[in-house]
Amino acid sequence: MNRLKFINNLVNSKNKKYFKNIIYPNIEKETNDIYIISKSTDRLDLLAKKYYSDDSLYWVIARCNGIYGSLYLNTGEQICIPNKSRLDSIINEFVELNKI
Repeated sequence: MNRLKFINNLVNSKNKKYFKNIIYPNIEKETNDIYIISKSTDRLDLLAKKYYSDDSLYWVIARCNGIYGSLYLNTGEQICIPNKSRLDSIINEFVELNKI
């Protein structure tokens, strides 16, 4: 899934171009999620590739853990990786929030 396809080039009433913001769903931690302790080599995109086979889903892990603005993690930090069985509902909610 390419989240960037939801960045839309829009035109307002004064013919000025602007981009619509991407809206991310709230993702709560659950007991059946995967919990890891981050290593110095871990990054959000690498974890998404490992657990979801799609590095563009890094935002799912970031959103669940309240991480903003960086792919890098602090060493020794407990990270929640939402269970793969939840991905469909998370992505569906993302798509619904970003419909034009």
